[in-house]
Parts: sequence; structure tokens; C-alpha cells
Amino acid sequence: MRRKVEPLLCELHAHTRWSDGALTLPELVDLYGTHGFDVLAVTDHVVRPAAEVPFGVHEGNSSDYFAEIAAQADRGRREYDLLVLPGLELTYDDPDPLRAAHAVVVGARRFVGLDAELEGALAEARGAGAAIIAAHPYQPLEGADPPARPTQRAGLRS
Repeated sequence: MRRKVEPLLCELHAHTRWSDGALTLPELVDLYGTHGFDVLAVTDHVVRPAAEVPFGVHEGNSSDYFAEIAAQADRGRREYDLLVLPGLELTYDDPDPLRAAHAVVVGARRFVGLDAELEGALAEARGAGAAIIAAHPYQPLEGADPPARPTQRAGLRS
């Protein structure tokens, strides 16, 4: 087996026009593929509450979203030797900053909603085999007390 000497180039948090990205999914695959990346995780937003936001992945369009990622994953592997992973960004905005968080679930192959609390969605994603990554790590202000919520301590608050 060949061992790579160069670093593994990975983008684990990329959005497309499915949510707030500038590129379509094929354009995103071409961008990362032509720049020599090895791994691309497509992680468009799932928002809470979904009815108030005009974009993102939701229960009604998620099967089309995952089907498009699967098709582009085949093309990315064939054309660029690029591993394209499906995913979602669980966007749990809340007026109370101690409850707000953004978490990327890499490897999610089915929809994970935010109708319940964030912890329930994270448990569902874990149960489906997804890796969970803090999307926008939280840093307390200098001299501030450490955060009280576990999600803040793990960097899951935007």
C-alpha cells in the first residue's frame, strides 16, 4: 500500500446553494477537486425553526440533497480522486446564547432535524454514525467565567 508523504487536504465544513453557499454542489466539487483536496464534507444548514428561514436542508428536500451529494461523490471520486462526504450543519440559534450552537455532522446520510433540543439531534446524528464537529468554536471573553453548558465547553456555540 502506498503511503502518502504530503498532508491530507480536507474541508470538513462547506456550504452550497442548498443553504447560504455561493456555489452549486457540482461547482463546489470542481473547486476542491481542481485544487487537489482529498476530502470534502458538504454540510449545508439545517435551521431551527425551519419554517422561518427560506433556505437550508429540511425534511421536505433532504432526500434530493443527499441524492445530489451521492451523485457528486461518484463524480468527485472518478474525476479528482476526491472523497465527498455528506453532512449537515445543525444550526440551533436561540435568543439565549447559552442555548445557541452550530454543530457539523459529517457522514450524516439522512436528515437530522432540530424539532427537539440540540442534544437530541446530536444523539440522533451520533446514532446514525456521523462525526460531530464544533462548527464555530466558542471562546469566552478574556477574564470571563468558563461556560456552564457542556456544548459551550465543547465549542458548540456560535
